[in-house]
Amino acid sequence: MKSKLIDSPIGCLELLANDSGLCGLNWAHQHAGHHNRSNDSRFDGRSRILEQASKELQLYFEGRLQVFAVPRAPEGTPFQQQVWSILETIEWGKTLSYKTVANKLGKPSAARAVGTAIGKNPLPIFIPCHRVIGSDGSLTGFSGGIDIKRGLLALENKQYDLSLN
Repeated sequence: MKSKLIDSPIGCLELLANDSGLCGLNWAHQHAGHHNRSNDSRFDGRSRILEQASKELQLYFEGRLQVFAVPRAPEGTPFQQQVWSILETIEWGKTLSYKTVANKLGKPSAARAVGTAIGKNPLPIFIPCHRVIGSDGSLTGFSGGIDIKRGLLALENKQYDLSLN
């Protein structure tokens, strides 16, 4: 596993990759205390995948990239993988409700299970879970926090420049 810390308009992010692809994005509060990795060669950040992910994130935050191409290798259950696959089809600037995602799975009563699977998404932004909202249009749970979710949606809708710092 390789790891790289990057600065972004929404704070410090930690990217994680293995030989297959990008497998994690952690928010600043999730990687606090991991700074002692600097002496561990497994976490030196030298990885083609991490470099590509960093560049793509930079372009995304500049509003110049709408679809990520970096290879992804998120680990999850078969159900989680199905949910995440649907999330990857949500276009830039669009949203779906949890209920709509459940319907797309062919499991209309599984909105709560969909929410749980979305909450386990190891690659927020890359697998755009921020684009899933409540049926009433409300912004609901997001691993990075509701303010970041609101900011990401605003960035995609070009309502204002993303700057939460």
